[in-house]
Amino acid sequence: MTEPLRREFKFCFAHITIEMSSVRINESPNHFIVLDAIGRGVKSFDKIAKVTRLDKAQVELIINDLIEQRLVLRTEKKGFLGRTKVELTISHTGLQLLNAKKQELEKQVQQIQQWQSNGQTQQLQSYMDNNRMWIPMMLFSGILNALFFTSMISMLGMAMTPAESGLVGGEGAGTAADSGESAGAEDGGAGADSGGGGADFGGGDFGGGDFSF
Repeated sequence: MTEPLRREFKFCFAHITIEMSSVRINESPNHFIVLDAIGRGVKSFDKIAKVTRLDKAQVELIINDLIEQRLVLRTEKKGFLGRTKVELTISHTGLQLLNAKKQELEKQVQQIQQWQSNGQTQQLQSYMDNNRMWIPMMLFSGILNALFFTSMISMLGMAMTPAESGLVGGEGAGTAADSGESAGAEDGGAGADSGGGGADFGGGDFGGGDFSF
């Protein structure tokens, strides 16, 4: 296969993968929260559960789903005393899907800010009624400022959900970034994680890696 054909095949395969995964994952905020954490360099199941504040069993299911969709790559390395250490990284396809969703959410936040600035509480209320499930992802990724969100729901006379409260208290994206840095500094600690199970779908690497946003 010539190089131009190889590049075209690679692009088409990545596009098809995104389309297939978006049927289910594009409507799941928790999938994007986990994908965002992995993209920030949080590489183990335990640390991902900690920074996302999601149940570990749920995180493992989500990660296995992301691996199956080739959005995340799973590799095994020898850690402390020869124990197996599982590391997770985002693939190029995963990065494309994550960035597309974040751009979509950023536009929504801009609209929310305009509504609040204009005192359009009816529009804000309608948005919260229809899209509130995405608020934790917005907070976690830093797209939605925690202080702004607190002010907005106060104006609407609403209370935070447990998920929102946990992310506001943990400063959302800052917590993930900090944990990602410490995860990168730990190469072979005694807490080597081999959880999550499932087959290694590492063959789906389209050139992915850690990224910042």
